[in-house]
Amino acid sequence: MHAGEKKRCTIADIAREAGVSKTSVSFAFNSPHRIGDETRKHILEVARRLKYVPDPSARNFSLGRTQTLGFLLPQAVDTCLANPYIVEVMKGLGQVCQEHGYMLTLIPPLNDSVYEAVKNATVDGLITLGYMVHGGVGSLVDVRAMPLVMIDGGEGGRHLSVNIDDMGAARLQLERVLSLGHRRISILSLPAPTLTPNVDDKGIVGRRLAGYREALEAYGLSLDDLRCLQGEATWQAGWDLASSLAEGGTTCIVTMSDVQALGIIDRLGDDGLSVPRDISLVGFDNINRGMASRPHLSTIDQPGFEKGQMAAMTMFDILDGKSVEKAPLVGYSFVDGGTLAPPKGE
Repeated sequence: MHAGEKKRCTIADIAREAGVSKTSVSFAFNSPHRIGDETRKHILEVARRLKYVPDPSARNFSLGRTQTLGFLLPQAVDTCLANPYIVEVMKGLGQVCQEHGYMLTLIPPLNDSVYEAVKNATVDGLITLGYMVHGGVGSLVDVRAMPLVMIDGGEGGRHLSVNIDDMGAARLQLERVLSLGHRRISILSLPAPTLTPNVDDKGIVGRRLAGYREALEAYGLSLDDLRCLQGEATWQAGWDLASSLAEGGTTCIVTMSDVQALGIIDRLGDDGLSVPRDISLVGFDNINRGMASRPHLSTIDQPGFEKGQMAAMTMFDILDGKSVEKAPLVGYSFVDGGTLAPPKGE
């Protein structure tokens, strides 16, 4: 200790001054239900008078916790922050973490490896977005005994997942398109959200494609009658694939991400095409809020903020030792924006 530096007040100092045991002081801060109210008030008053500042690292060590939840990102941090849907999920997670006195750590793939990111994560629980957890990553989570809650993950597996009815939402999305008379339709899908290859896709992509199939069957069509491409949930993917999606007389493009749709609008504009005058466009997520400079997308609304909240609340229930059999299902709706119209000339 340097000359003139005041000695930090410790639990032992409080115990001596208050005339109680160090265990009682610990209970006053960490397990108040284990001591009487008057004793706790007395200890806290002594601690205030001695200007005691708890050491979070020592407390966390004694509790065997880090007071931190990890959010496993599906993409690099800058890419995720450019997606308003993911940002809304983060906000929901962050609000609940703050209410519980927890920090939220963003965990992007480490050197493009999700396995390495999970292996090095120092958190009490892990929340994923858009992943299906299988193979090595699933085994690693089990070995580390790390609670895991998914958002937009698989259904019916060992890990809980907060989802919308993706199949129903996709069916509704395409039904709106078909009901206006569109038949020359292109679909821009998301990549299969599995963490390991060669695993049947039971995640959001598989469920949404199943919804598209149901909608098409009602009109005597199949996915084989449509042009189906695949791309990341990024503006760049929409930009890069827009021309291919629009060729061949396509009258409507259906995407699984609003961010993709924005890239498509920009590229089509550069190609001299106007949405929806020349070609219609439908998105998924509803990131319309706060986007006054663009035409509001016709899209499926799925509340990212609410998903984040529910995932975090589910995680804290697990950490508190509560039995959680099933994660809640979040609602969805179709938003009539300004990018869907009947085919040109009809």
